[in-house]
Amino acid sequence: MYPVGMKIASGWYDRDLGLALGWLVGALVLGTAFPHLIRGLGGDLPWQGVILSVSAVSIAGGLAMLFLVPDGPQLRAGAKFDPAAFATIFRSADFRASAFGYFGHMWELYAFYAFLPVLLAARLGSDGATVSMWSFAAIATGFLGCMVGGYLSRGIGSARVAYMQLSASGLCCLVSPLAFLAPLPVFLAFLLFWGVVVAGDSPQFSTLNARFAPPRLVGSALTIANCIGFSITIVSIALLDWLIETAGPQYVFVMLVPGPVLGLAALRRLAAKPA
Repeated sequence: MYPVGMKIASGWYDRDLGLALGWLVGALVLGTAFPHLIRGLGGDLPWQGVILSVSAVSIAGGLAMLFLVPDGPQLRAGAKFDPAAFATIFRSADFRASAFGYFGHMWELYAFYAFLPVLLAARLGSDGATVSMWSFAAIATGFLGCMVGGYLSRGIGSARVAYMQLSASGLCCLVSPLAFLAPLPVFLAFLLFWGVVVAGDSPQFSTLNARFAPPRLVGSALTIANCIGFSITIVSIALLDWLIETAGPQYVFVMLVPGPVLGLAALRRLAAKPA
């Protein structure tokens, strides 16, 4: 539903699409954090209770979309299936730059989300409720990164906002072992900041992908980019899962550095352009 939601947003917004997607992806980040909040508040709530709770909220969200959100006036008619669409989409140098920047971002994002509770448990101990509440807080701060980044994009452009936030999150990957050894308040503040920047570039990458995709293939372009991005996520999560037993949670996040580095290299040409 993520690319479909972005296509709906692009049907309502053109000039301020970066801001609109900032709010949209910010809401998605809060939804990602929500199960940790349920677990933290529920104490000994079993995982089945968490799944049932978030499923009920998802159904409510789907019904709200069905009855309250019509298609926007700028939504283009869907194109018929075209087996050449993949090649057509990636023929644009600007789309390749934004898409490959997004792929580098995705190498880091959900691996951070997946192993954040492991990192917190290694530092805070085995109190599940405390770990869940701090996991919620660190992920939920991404809403601020998405929202503030959306407003900044109106002045300096989506590419520069994405470049700054991806640079910051890559630096967080690099210094994470030192942050783990810092005093607890510093460590927790570091995770909150990391949560802001690790997600804040996501809506701007989506904005760039929508902007540089062929107009008749916007939905296909967003879907293809997201499919590749989430496939990359599977690889990075599997890699960290394999390495965490040997490297330990203190050092394993350094393995995510190549994603932001390669993403920044791809995005540089867009960030250098005028907003």
